[in-house]
Amino acid sequence: MVDPSWNKEGIKVTCQDPCNLVRKGLGDSVADDLRFVIKHVAGEENFVDMWPNKSNNYCCGGGGGYLQSGFVEKRRAFGRIKFDQIQATGADIVVTPCHNCRSQITDIGQVYGGKYQTVHLWSLIVKAMVRKSTATPG
Repeated sequence: MVDPSWNKEGIKVTCQDPCNLVRKGLGDSVADDLRFVIKHVAGEENFVDMWPNKSNNYCCGGGGGYLQSGFVEKRRAFGRIKFDQIQATGADIVVTPCHNCRSQITDIGQVYGGKYQTVHLWSLIVKAMVRKSTATPG
């Protein structure tokens, strides 16, 4: 069971649709699943979607080995489009299930002055998990 009440301050959350997962992988249905989970763990009213999104979302600029290629300035220049897209949402947190996207979006946020935090999906799931008490009534 998950409960989004940890987000009492109305922290705004958006998501990155990883190219390898959505555009080149499982398609918009997995992007819809990602949004379903985020809305349940962060509160539907706190979700802000990017535009364009899902299969038409912009690449973060770090995939395809680019993150490790050594072409840092070009990678960051390609990532500027993603940075501007994130900034337009006003989100405090960017969720991505992809390690490359997480690293790239964190990097471009630091370089271009973004105030958002980048997290893996499981980070929000853990925040929203509800523990059942294992204590037995005495």
